[in-house]
Amino acid sequence: MEPRNERRRTWRELDPAGGRDLVDARLQLHHAAQFAAAFGISYLPAQPDDSHTNLEWIDSLGALSSKASGSANIRIAVRASPFAILVLDAKASALATYSLDGRPIGEATQWVRGQLATHGFDSGRYTLERHYEIPRHRVDDGAAFESSTSAPSFQALANWYANAASALEPVVATVPNGSPVRCWPHHFDIATLIQVAPGKTISLGMDPGDDDYPEPYFYASVYPSPGTDAPRDDLAGNGMWHTRNWIGAVLPASRLGATGQQTQVDEFISSAVRACKKLLVDS
Repeated sequence: MEPRNERRRTWRELDPAGGRDLVDARLQLHHAAQFAAAFGISYLPAQPDDSHTNLEWIDSLGALSSKASGSANIRIAVRASPFAILVLDAKASALATYSLDGRPIGEATQWVRGQLATHGFDSGRYTLERHYEIPRHRVDDGAAFESSTSAPSFQALANWYANAASALEPVVATVPNGSPVRCWPHHFDIATLIQVAPGKTISLGMDPGDDDYPEPYFYASVYPSPGTDAPRDDLAGNGMWHTRNWIGAVLPASRLGATGQQTQVDEFISSAVRACKKLLVDS
């Protein structure tokens, strides 16, 4: 297993024009990620910030993984490409793999329960019931997951998560009071929370797409939110300011260049953190 918080990663090329083509794959992956989040909900002590549900990006597997539990430190993960559920051991090696292509949620759930029973868990406790909502998809109504006809889209999403983790982890290593980089299964963003001052934070991350932007985007949002007329510094890396419903800096897929993407994202993130800190300090 590669060390946690892997620093040395290769940037995966992103398609600026293809971000809006990932919606269906993104929704399927979001639902599949609930198998891993359910492990935390079912077997870990509930935390006020919901951190028992969050997921770690493991680059060596290209997967989002739950925290560990049980005497063997088992984890449940979902891999984007090839699309599958993984059972991991304490070293993040895959003990079992279940391809999701052509399988409905019910069948996948029974497979996970069987694996958990094998490793000494009370499989009856494993539940996909959750205290938050996610966008609906046809798999909610019994349809099977389907990745074979859109495999490039699932790989593209894996690239977005891998690049986001590699861009955010150095920030956490150098900026004070940054939380570990984790994917939050309710909104499905991968992010760190930076405390600027008591009660003032910056959420810095990547969202694979939502109602605001139907394409992946890097973002830095501030809390508490200032007024829409608050002065805002210019952003590097072709970033822009989002002011509808929340205030923050964003860099959507469609604003990425065809080359030099890693540098562009790094420049955007640096400028966004600076600008958001200034917004919070001045407010």
